[in-house]
Amino acid sequence: MERKTDADVQPARAISLFLCGDVMTGRGVDQVLPHPAPPGIHESYLQDARDYVALAEEHSGPIRKPVGFGEIWGEALAALDAAAPDVRLINLETSITTSEQWWPDKGIHYRMHPENAACLTAARIDCCALANNHVLDWGYPGLTETLATLRKLGVATAGLGEDLEEARRPACLEVGPGRRVVVFSCGDDSSGIPPAWAAGRDRPGVDLLPDLSLATARRLGERVASIKRKGDVVIASIHWGGNWGYTVPEVRRAFAHALIEEAGVDVVHGHSSHHPRGIEVHQGKLILHGCGDFLNDYEGIHGHEDYRPDLALMYLASVDPISGQLVSLRMRPMQLRQLRPHRAALRDAEWLCGVMDREARRLGPRTRVVLEGEEALVLQWG
Repeated sequence: MERKTDADVQPARAISLFLCGDVMTGRGVDQVLPHPAPPGIHESYLQDARDYVALAEEHSGPIRKPVGFGEIWGEALAALDAAAPDVRLINLETSITTSEQWWPDKGIHYRMHPENAACLTAARIDCCALANNHVLDWGYPGLTETLATLRKLGVATAGLGEDLEEARRPACLEVGPGRRVVVFSCGDDSSGIPPAWAAGRDRPGVDLLPDLSLATARRLGERVASIKRKGDVVIASIHWGGNWGYTVPEVRRAFAHALIEEAGVDVVHGHSSHHPRGIEVHQGKLILHGCGDFLNDYEGIHGHEDYRPDLALMYLASVDPISGQLVSLRMRPMQLRQLRPHRAALRDAEWLCGVMDREARRLGPRTRVVLEGEEALVLQWG
């Protein structure tokens, strides 16, 4: 029998991921796309979704409409194509529906017309995490239409279902022979998900975590163990926390650690905050505590300027499929302008780098974020 030498054994190719925070293609963003839903909304602030477009135009100038499906991603689309990640994962924070059954106990309702969902395939999005606080804004008919639309487009989903079994079912994305990325999507009530949205045995809804205890992490670990194979990278995509502030509560940090230590998770993909929060590497594995918004219609709305919510990050991670450990993390800073991302100016990239470095140091004394050239933030860890 011929023996293999060390030179004959090729290391496993790292799996590359594009991750981002909230993609809010409803309301004002939907109105500038080719097939807007009816503009009426049920808010105390505004009653017409087109008014959010007007605010953005007042802030940054006229928007030529309709905006193309790929064009809504701005300069991020070319950056994505250049990076060519194996998997593109977003938290889609909107219902895809023409339903008029708006949820009465919520103050904000996001809806994108199903024909505008082509913006997701224009960016070749592979998977949408859906366990968030806007996916049922237009009721159970909206839930059903959201799932049907994404299924028709061939976009994988996780975290939402017609019952608990479907809501808990992970997305399994093939990325090569014997290689998969497995995505679990869960929500925590700290993000504003109504308790009534929790999926049940015979009730549609989201995979809502009962708490952030060690026992809950271990129960999720049982689900991971039932499906994880050698060569899989497992992502826990979690919608948690409020919109503003950099502090990561100890209970969320401990839960993220438990997912890595006890549940077999390789990447924790946190979102809900409107601005990027700190990054941590625990036992060699990546924790994004809050990715910030990536697409929204908040342009021209005043408040919280100190957090620079107009700045967004594209997270481009590389993960070893055998160990699940982080190989590299590069982040492209973008600025939201005219309802789409543009490459951030150097001064803005420097500001964001300083913030991300400060927050990374708080979570790990040997963790740093540095600016490489003019357009990439790079994570360094000990």
